[in-house]
Amino acid sequence: MITSKQRASLRKLGHDLDTIYQIGKGGMGEEMLRGISDALEARELIKCRTLDNCEYSSKEAANLIAEAVGTDVVSVVGSRFVLYKQSSKEKNRKIVL
Repeated sequence: MITSKQRASLRKLGHDLDTIYQIGKGGMGEEMLRGISDALEARELIKCRTLDNCEYSSKEAANLIAEAVGTDVVSVVGSRFVLYKQSSKEKNRKIVL
């Protein structure tokens, strides 16, 4: 669990990130969740987005992914959301909270 100060710091870091996952009509399958987990392991902080034809709102999608992958939701703004998970590998840790 991250504190509000840590969340604010992560929100600032996540602002300029490019969206790397889009969730659409197909929803969130095992393969997508595995890809998100791998991306979080490598990057620690990622930005995702829900498309207009997605059955979930961006907040619902963020919470579902966070629960499935074991990550923290940093922010949800419009159709985009930012996720954070500290890397289990020391060499991949770039963010110090």
